[in-house]
Amino acid sequence: MIRDAKFSIGQVVRHRVYPFRGVIYDVDPVFGNTEEWYEAIPEAVRPRKDQPFYHLYAENEESVYEAYVSEQNLLPDEDGTPLRHPRIAVEFERSGSGTYIPRHIATH
Repeated sequence: MIRDAKFSIGQVVRHRVYPFRGVIYDVDPVFGNTEEWYEAIPEAVRPRKDQPFYHLYAENEESVYEAYVSEQNLLPDEDGTPLRHPRIAVEFERSGSGTYIPRHIATH
């Protein structure tokens, strides 16, 4: 069964367990990464594959990177602090309310 995604492109989210946050730039309706990636997740915390997975421009205190996270491990981020990942400025415009609008939409 494919469920509707709870989060949307441009939304800022944070990880439920690990200390990072990011902006969503793509959504897979179900798991779409490699089996090797999936098996590398410790079994005790391995998410179900039958849920949306999100591609994030992510950051923690030390670095910026891309992350692939299951819906069950994300929460809305209400921090309001702008994200510093360099791809965000290329692909998104930040609205006055702090959300991110994809540039291909914002420019039309």
